Amino acid sequence: MALIPVTILTGFLGSGKTTLLKHILTEQHGKKIAVIENEFGEENIDNEILVQDSQETIVQMSNGCICCTIRGDLVDALNELWEQRDQKKINFDRVVIETTGVANPGPVAQTFFMDDDVAEHYVLDAIVTLVDAKHGQQQLNVHEEAQRQVGFADQIFITKTDLVSPTDVELLRARLMHMNPRAPIQGITKGVVPLDAVLDLKGFNLNAKLDIDPHFLEEDDHDHSACGHDHHDHDHSHKHHGHSGHTDRIQSFVFRSDKPFDHQKLEDFLGGILDVFGEKLLRYKGVLYVKGSNRKVVFQGVHQMMGSDLAGTWGTEPKQTRMVFIGIDLPRDTLLAGLEGCLV
Repeated sequence: MALIPVTILTGFLGSGKTTLLKHILTEQHGKKIAVIENEFGEENIDNEILVQDSQETIVQMSNGCICCTIRGDLVDALNELWEQRDQKKINFDRVVIETTGVANPGPVAQTFFMDDDVAEHYVLDAIVTLVDAKHGQQQLNVHEEAQRQVGFADQIFITKTDLVSPTDVELLRARLMHMNPRAPIQGITKGVVPLDAVLDLKGFNLNAKLDIDPHFLEEDDHDHSACGHDHHDHDHSHKHHGHSGHTDRIQSFVFRSDKPFDHQKLEDFLGGILDVFGEKLLRYKGVLYVKGSNRKVVFQGVHQMMGSDLAGTWGTEPKQTRMVFIGIDLPRDTLLAGLEGCLV
């Protein structure tokens, strides 16, 4: 039986999650979605949508969707939904989980890897983060939770872009891109995000395309496009533009190389950095060129949980490693030197 895809919807207080959830639970979009709403959040869905009966935690909506209110553990909520679906009491094809506005999405994501019952029935599709264009810069300055939400994202939406100038939107976009270059960023105004832009993103699929914004490695002051072919772009990847010199604790860096990795050296090194820095590593993903293999090796992880798999052959594509790491106060130079030391 196919696993049920799950989307984690996150974003700081006032970023627009409630608007999106209302749309899911009331519009006639034809999708059968179970929304798990954390009732301890500061922005609850309006009372007329949620049945506030303490005995009823799962409510069927008129459009075929389901709303489940967490009154305990996420694992319990997911298992209860599955049991009711299995007993044909309710029907849904996918799940959207709303985290509270001040939540760290990391533990929510880890649930899908650490609990056997959950992993048997569900698969984490993506973490979608909403950022408020009007208040986002200040929230990122003050609240590490807001930074974490950006760091974990597979897709970022900048909301309320109609309330600020295009310049302000671009400054926020540049900051978000440098915090997380692997998440596409899209601005939206007065409206709900199309569900197709939220669902089935396959952000946690090992074989999904590794998107690193091509402009991430550019700098304002000089052009690196003439680098020699056997290059390592990682020393270009840590500049932050457009946010008043504020240094975010959550930062990212990219490692690229045309030289192959020694598989055993890389495995030992990655194992070591996960032991030491695992809690500080929010997300990481890469397509690896490994000596002795004509196939791409893809890997990704959250904190200490890393997975890898063989992908397709390189074919006519140039063999090149591309890795992105997103984390809190990471010792960038140490990690880059270590990766360099694993090359053949």
